[in-house]
Amino acid sequence: MALVLAVDISFSISQDEQDIQRRGYIAAFLDTQVVAALTLGSRGRVAVTYLEWAGSDTQVQVIPWVVISDTQSAAAFSKRLEMLETNRSGRTSLSSALDAAVDLFNTGPFVSNRQVVDISSDGMNNAGRRVDYARDRLLHRGIVINGLPLMVGSTDGPNHDLDQYFRDCVIGGLGAFSYPVYSWDAFAETLKQKLIREFVGYRLPRPARLWNAAGTQPQGDKMDCLTGEKKELDDFKALIGTIPGGAERWKPVEKDWIPKE
Repeated sequence: MALVLAVDISFSISQDEQDIQRRGYIAAFLDTQVVAALTLGSRGRVAVTYLEWAGSDTQVQVIPWVVISDTQSAAAFSKRLEMLETNRSGRTSLSSALDAAVDLFNTGPFVSNRQVVDISSDGMNNAGRRVDYARDRLLHRGIVINGLPLMVGSTDGPNHDLDQYFRDCVIGGLGAFSYPVYSWDAFAETLKQKLIREFVGYRLPRPARLWNAAGTQPQGDKMDCLTGEKKELDDFKALIGTIPGGAERWKPVEKDWIPKE
C-alpha cells in the first residue's frame, strides 16, 4: 500500500490547531495499534509520504516517500515530522491537492498493489479546478480517496455540511470512507482509528460515522460540488459592492458553470 497523507495547512486553521493536527500525526505513528495494523498486510509494510497543501499554488511534499514496516521505521517517520516547522498558507484547493497526489504516485520509487490518498480539510474547495473532476481523475486510476473533514467550529454557513460535501464530492474508490472530526480534543484518536481502518480495511467493524464513497445516494440528494466556489463568488460580489466606483467583475476559472445571480 502507498499512502499520501494530504494535510490542510490553510489560514482558516489557527497556529494552535495546526500544532494539534501535527502532534496527532506524530502520535499516530508512535501508537502500537497503528504500527500493528500497518504490518498486517501481505507484505507487512506500507509506503507513506506527507503532503501539505492549501491554495492552488501550495502543495509541498515535506516528507518524501518512506517505507514503514516496524516500530523503528514508524518512530523515525514521526521524528522527521516532529522536526519540521509548522507551515500555513492561504485558500483551499482540495482539487490541486488531489492532483498533486497523483504526481507523487507517478514519481514515487515504489510499486504498490493499492494507492490511497488520506486528505484532511476544514473547508470546501474555493480555488483551482472543480474538486469532483479531480476526484474522478484519481478514481479512473484506481486510487482510493479517504477523507478527514475538520468540522470544528462549523456551525453555520456552507461548511457545516462539510461531512456531506466530502461524501458527495471528495472521497471515492473501493471501500472509501470519511471520518469527521468534531473537536480538536478528538483529533488524535479520530486520526488513529482512521489510519487503522485504512491499513486493515474490512477487518474492522463499520463505525457509526462512516460515509460510503460518492455515488451511493440518489442524484437529487447529493450536494452541489461547487458550493465552495459559489460562496466565494457571492462573498466577492458583496465585497466589490462596498468599493466606490466598483471593480472589474471576477470571472470563474471554470467555463461549465454559471455564477449565481
